[in-house]
Amino acid sequence: MRGRVLIVAGSDSGGGAGIQADIKAVTALGGYAMTAVTALTAQDTHGVQAVMPVPPEFIALQMRLCLADIGADAVKTGMLACAEVIETVAEVLSEVGVPALVVDPVMAAKGGQRLLEDRAVSVAITRLLPITTLLTPNTVEAAALTGLPLESFEGDSLDGMRRAADRLLDFGTHAVLVKGGHRAGPVVTDLLVTRGGEHSYSAPRFDSVHTHGTGCTLASAIACGLAQGLAAPQAVERAHAYVQEAIRTAPGFGGGHGPLNHMHTVRPFP
Repeated sequence: MRGRVLIVAGSDSGGGAGIQADIKAVTALGGYAMTAVTALTAQDTHGVQAVMPVPPEFIALQMRLCLADIGADAVKTGMLACAEVIETVAEVLSEVGVPALVVDPVMAAKGGQRLLEDRAVSVAITRLLPITTLLTPNTVEAAALTGLPLESFEGDSLDGMRRAADRLLDFGTHAVLVKGGHRAGPVVTDLLVTRGGEHSYSAPRFDSVHTHGTGCTLASAIACGLAQGLAAPQAVERAHAYVQEAIRTAPGFGGGHGPLNHMHTVRPFP
C-alpha cells in the first residue's frame, strides 16, 4: 500500500459515486484512502432523492484529524455543495498544505440533480482553484466555470476544450483535465493542459448506461497516482485506462445509471 489520499466529498448511498467510489478507486490502485464527508445523499441508480449537508466545522475537524495524524500525499475534493463548505476546505488546506490537490468540481448528479449552489462557483474560482494541482471538469462544468458557451465544446476540434483549460489556468490552477464524455461522437477524448503543454487521452465510447461515478472515480484515481509519485500526465494516463476498463466490465447493477467495476484490478481470494 503506497500513497495516502484524503477524500473530501459527499456520500453515495448507492455506492456508485462519491466517497464510496473514491475509496474503491484508491484502494484498487494500491493507495490508502481517508475521508471527510461533506454531505449524505439518499440515492440509487435512478438519481438523488435527498441531501443532508454536514456542518462545515465538522468537515474541518474530519480533515484536520486525518491530516495531523496520518497525513496525506494528495487530497481530492468532490461534492462541496455550498460556498461555506468551499471556504472551509480551502482554509484548512491553505493552513496545513498538501503535496497535491485534485479538484473534481461536482455541479450535478448523473440524473441532473443540482449539487452545487450558484454562489459557490465564484467562491471555488477565488478560493479553491488557486491552490489546485489538477482540476477535472467535464465540458458542462468547464462552461459554467469559464462562462464559455457550451456549444463551443462541440465539433471535431478540441479548441473549445483548450480555450476553457487556458482560462482555468489563468484562475491559478496548475493543470486542467477537460473531460470529453459529454461531447458527441464514437470516440471520447479528455484533454490535459498544463503550463508546460498538453496531452490528450482517447478511447472508444462504450454504449452503456452503467457510467455512474465515472468523474469521481477518475479524479480519485488521478489523486492516487499523484500521491504515489507519478507526474500528472502519467497519473491521468493510468487513471484513464483504469476507468475505461471499469466501464467495460461494469456489473450491470440497478435499473438506471449503474456503477462501474472498481475492483477489476483486484484478484479475489480462491
